[in-house]
Amino acid sequence: MLQYRAELDAAVTLVGGGSVRAGGLCVDVPHADVTHAEIAMLLVASLGLRDVERVDLDSVRVFAEPAVTVGVRSAVRTRYVELSHVIADGLTTYPGLPAPVISPHLTWSDSRSRYAPGTEFSMERIEMVGPTGTYLDSPRHRYPDGADLAGLPLERLADLPAVVVRIVGTGRRTVEADDLEPLNLAGHAVLLHTGGDRHFGTPQYAVDAPYLAPDAARLLVERGAALVGIDSVNVDDTSAASGGERPAHTALLAAGIPIVEHLTGLAELPPTGARFTAAPPRISGVGTFPVRAFAVMPYFEPHDHTRSAGWLPTQSQP
Repeated sequence: MLQYRAELDAAVTLVGGGSVRAGGLCVDVPHADVTHAEIAMLLVASLGLRDVERVDLDSVRVFAEPAVTVGVRSAVRTRYVELSHVIADGLTTYPGLPAPVISPHLTWSDSRSRYAPGTEFSMERIEMVGPTGTYLDSPRHRYPDGADLAGLPLERLADLPAVVVRIVGTGRRTVEADDLEPLNLAGHAVLLHTGGDRHFGTPQYAVDAPYLAPDAARLLVERGAALVGIDSVNVDDTSAASGGERPAHTALLAAGIPIVEHLTGLAELPPTGARFTAAPPRISGVGTFPVRAFAVMPYFEPHDHTRSAGWLPTQSQP
């Protein structure tokens, strides 16, 4: 049996400006066709680094060698990362919008008269506005003739390669074009990790909330991003200073790029290498609705059940 390894030089940039450079490193990889994004994720995990902003690889050589059967990482598994807030009765998502009301339509006890003895069911009724919990905006949210939830292609919603852009801990409210400039954005779900989700469900959530700068939104359109998500109250500035303008929504939705707002858990994802999904129900005539947003990542499961070389989550900054 063979196992695969990648030999490489690497430059790892950390959040806050620090960096790690090394040459001639070797990393266990799952197969011969491993991508640079997967190698970067496994490298960061194997080095035990946290708060990683970017990984640059050079001189990558993937090779096979006889497998070592004692205590080696041999099985590749998939890790699922939850990126959605829980929707519950009375939840405040966007300050000023009504909270969802969840009530019984049919209880287990009431259903007993309808079915055979020992067979019972419950049904619940949910009354809510579309922007509840973690939700997706389709072009119809902004434009009367834009595609609604039913009109969005699955290619824009499911199994997208993700790139995570971190400004958490920088003291900045805005994701700028310079944050995006060096990244591969085409066809990617671009996930903006701002740390704003730590205030979700509180009055502070909408105060001085992080957002996407207009020039950054235009760059995402120019570079062909597939989807944009943010862990904040809005992808736009919603303060009084904005004058009610919504340039990020305007640019992204005009280009057919869905927006997912109120994400959470982005600290669990590597800068690249994860796959992102956020698919709403297929409803016509509706522009915004909750999604179950999640990411999947590969990781190694060791024979001896010691800690695997999966992604080590970064720590959100206060």
